[in-house]
Amino acid sequence: MKLNSASFTDQQSIPQRYAFGKIDEASHIALSDNVNPQLTWSEPPNGAQSYALICHDPDVPTKPDDVNQEGREVPADLPRADFYHWVMVDIPPSVTEIAEGAYSSGITPRGKGGAVGANGARQGINDYTSWFAADRDMSGDYFGYDGPCPPWNDALLHHYVFTVYALDVASLGLEGSFSGGQALKAMQGHVLAQATLTGTYTLNPRLAGAGK
Repeated sequence: MKLNSASFTDQQSIPQRYAFGKIDEASHIALSDNVNPQLTWSEPPNGAQSYALICHDPDVPTKPDDVNQEGREVPADLPRADFYHWVMVDIPPSVTEIAEGAYSSGITPRGKGGAVGANGARQGINDYTSWFAADRDMSGDYFGYDGPCPPWNDALLHHYVFTVYALDVASLGLEGSFSGGQALKAMQGHVLAQATLTGTYTLNPRLAGAGK
């Protein structure tokens, strides 16, 4: 299997159009366009009955002490954890492309709906659901895609791994507000092949400047 995107190149920076947050000189972070990138996959294995798509960031700080704090920087050697940005399952085998902006175009406070995607696919919740849980203005269930917004003072460049899985079942049987972890658990024993595409992103001006 192969996974490609017209929106960004593997192992290169993701344009801010596809991010949740962008660099702002006055306030460090401003809301961005939050458009889902275009994705297309090819050369599926024989017997594929559905696809699943997951985008995650494996570089999220495990301790919040220094996150977005003035005069401090999140150390690059801090242990990291996964943050899920997009979870979709039960994509029909006839679908091999997701158009730019088809599942997200802009930021919806309190979360996007849309558990049911196009062509009968099902979308899970991303981890902004838990991130904003205590925020009165933003709390809610965030279904579908919401893009990068790493800490503006993180010394580590974040990676966003898009993975498409070819599965030997038409449906994983997931209902309601399922998470990325639950989707991965349901896929166990059903993955025929998978393909990944990784982009990078930072809101740290020091790192962003180094990449120019």
